[in-house]
Amino acid sequence: MLAGCLHNPVICHSRQSGQAQAFKAPRGALRPSRHSPGRKQPQHAPFNPAVEWTSCHIRCRVASLPYLVPLFDGLKYGKFVFMQYPIFMKILGPLDPLVRLYFGFPFASLIVFFAIYSGIVNNQSFSRYVRYNGMQSILLDILLILPSLLERVFKIPMGGPGLQIYIQAYNTIFLFVFICVAYGIGSCLLGKTPRLPLISDAANQQVR
Repeated sequence: MLAGCLHNPVICHSRQSGQAQAFKAPRGALRPSRHSPGRKQPQHAPFNPAVEWTSCHIRCRVASLPYLVPLFDGLKYGKFVFMQYPIFMKILGPLDPLVRLYFGFPFASLIVFFAIYSGIVNNQSFSRYVRYNGMQSILLDILLILPSLLERVFKIPMGGPGLQIYIQAYNTIFLFVFICVAYGIGSCLLGKTPRLPLISDAANQQVR
C-alpha cells in the first residue's frame, strides 16, 4: 500500500479520506442530551391549592373590612328603621363593640378614613382588587357628607308632611348604605368584584 501511495498519492488520499469518513462520528452525537443526567432541569414550585385558597381568602377578608366605615357613619340615619324594624338591631348587634370603639375616640372616623386612603388605596403592595374596594368604601362614605350638610342648612321639622319627608329621607339613606355595604362585603367574601351604583366607575378610574 505504501508503494501504491508513492506511485499514486491521489488514490491514497482518497482511500484515507474514505476511512476517516467511515469512522466519523454522527453530527450532534457528542452534544449533551437535553434530558441527560448531567444537565439540571428547571424546577417549578408545585401548585398548592391550600396556599392559593388561603391567599385569596385573606385578600377577600381585607377587601371587605373598609366597608364597615360607611356602615358605621350611616348608623345615625337608621334610627327610625331601628324603631320600626328591630330585626336590624339584631343583625348589627355583633358589631356593637366595634361601633363603640369607633365612636369612642375623637376624630376616629377621620383617622380611619385617611388610614384607608393612604394605607390601602395608595399602597401598591396590596392587589388592585383590595385597593378598588377600599376606594369604593371611601366614596360611599363621602356620599354621606351631602345629607349632613343639608341637615345644617334646613331645620328638622317637628310635624306634618315635613316630618314624614324627613323620616323617609333618613330611611332611604340608611337602607341605601346598608344594602351597598352588605353587597360589597358579600361580594368580597365570595371573591367577586362588587359594582356599586354611582360609585364603581369613579373608583375604577381612581385606582390604577
